[in-house]
Amino acid sequence: MITTSLTSEVGEVFLWKEYMEENRLFIFDTTLRDGEQVPGCQLNSVEKIQVAKALEALGVDVIEAGFPVSSPGDFHSVVEIAKAVTWPCICALTRAVEKDIDAAAEALKQAKRARIHTGIGTSDYHIRYKFNSNREEILQRAVACVKYAKRYVEDVEFYAEDAGRTDNEYLARVVEAVIKAGATVVNIPDTTGYCLPAEYGAKIRYLFEHVDGIQKAVISTHCHNDLGMATANTVEGVLNGARQVEVTVNGIGERAGNTALEEIAMIFKCHKARGIVTNINSRKICATSRMVSSLMNMPVQPNKAIVGRNAFAHSSGIHQDGVLKNRESYEIIDPREVGVDDNAIVLTARSGRAALKHRLHVLGVELTQEKLDAAYEAFLKLADRKKDIHDDDLLMLVGKDLSAMRRIKLDYLQVTSGVGLRPVASVGLDIAGEKFEAAASGNGPVDAAIRAIKVILHRQTTIQEFLIQAIDKGSDDMGKVHIQVEYEGNVYYGFAANTDIIAASAEAYIDAINKLGDK
Repeated sequence: MITTSLTSEVGEVFLWKEYMEENRLFIFDTTLRDGEQVPGCQLNSVEKIQVAKALEALGVDVIEAGFPVSSPGDFHSVVEIAKAVTWPCICALTRAVEKDIDAAAEALKQAKRARIHTGIGTSDYHIRYKFNSNREEILQRAVACVKYAKRYVEDVEFYAEDAGRTDNEYLARVVEAVIKAGATVVNIPDTTGYCLPAEYGAKIRYLFEHVDGIQKAVISTHCHNDLGMATANTVEGVLNGARQVEVTVNGIGERAGNTALEEIAMIFKCHKARGIVTNINSRKICATSRMVSSLMNMPVQPNKAIVGRNAFAHSSGIHQDGVLKNRESYEIIDPREVGVDDNAIVLTARSGRAALKHRLHVLGVELTQEKLDAAYEAFLKLADRKKDIHDDDLLMLVGKDLSAMRRIKLDYLQVTSGVGLRPVASVGLDIAGEKFEAAASGNGPVDAAIRAIKVILHRQTTIQEFLIQAIDKGSDDMGKVHIQVEYEGNVYYGFAANTDIIAASAEAYIDAINKLGDK
């Protein structure tokens, strides 16, 4: 038997008092458990540790590391995460089954702070059809699993699965009983994403009004997004007294996903008047989002709140003009607060003169009003024909060819790769008229080409994003590459298009590097 608890390791004996008195909202992240249940998004132990460490740096309070009894791999991952993470509480999920709880306790032995998350379904749907049981028997099993888990850890969280569809009076009986049995946190999941926000908020309020001793535990939300209301339901839960939220990075999870961590963190950061505070370092949100998206091979939709590509992009001329005059005209969040370097003025056929003038200014081009008017007319015609307007297009419009202005140009690129061969790339660069050559190997032909370029340039850059899109259809289609490069804390974008995707990748990287200038 182990006795790891929140109080024994870090002296946080007043943890629950802090919840209730200071409006401290604790972030329980289940990316590695509920989030990883998405088909095709499974991670190995090394990747899970990488995500766990990123969550620790982000400021997450509780990390649900897995479901130990479900597989040897999940058990091993919980063990390794418990050893690797220092500050957050490490939580393991179980059913209301003794062998599940035994496995969780064993996996959590080396955790600095451990929590067992156990529970059972409480809705009539679960009681009748899942368990073929009755309410009284389920109530007894709920109490028994909490008492059994308390033999191992002080910090026990109970979940009332499908609480969203559970009769409030019965749910209150269950919550009161498990708190008396020793539960320190009680989770009220809207497992099917069924509740309307007002209904879910009223359910939380009902518990506070009808459960004797509810102040001895923390009430937690766990909302699913089947009807697109996970975030709204979670907010209503918090406004009605919940002080823990169970969330995932990018809102990933079974079916339509879970409440998104980044949305909850920024909602309460923006609405300061509510007095709710979290421990999240918001400037690490986008970096964590990109890591999870990359490791799980699950792209973030462009219009996703907070972390989507278009979250801080403006294409309407009216919006662009307003943002250029005062960011707060159309932005309630400073992009830098979530780790984005700046907002994006995206040039489209809906853009106005102010946006065109701003972009040309960034490129070092200043025009008289007369020339700007002429350039704008030409720009609108081009924008009607092209989806994306790049810097090259703008400079061509005003009579300057960007390729002639580039300090670094690709002279040649030769790549050798194939089955059983390690890809090797040879490149030649023209840097301000001087010729350079280098070769390098890599994990693939694109990686080899970029590594060879780095050998010549000696720049300590990090590629944050790499996207390939097909412009046409067919085996000879034109590929467009978008690349995002970080250098000394700043972010630079590169674009290129070519029928050879390796060449397009190299040219996009060079395009980004050219924008560094002499920095």
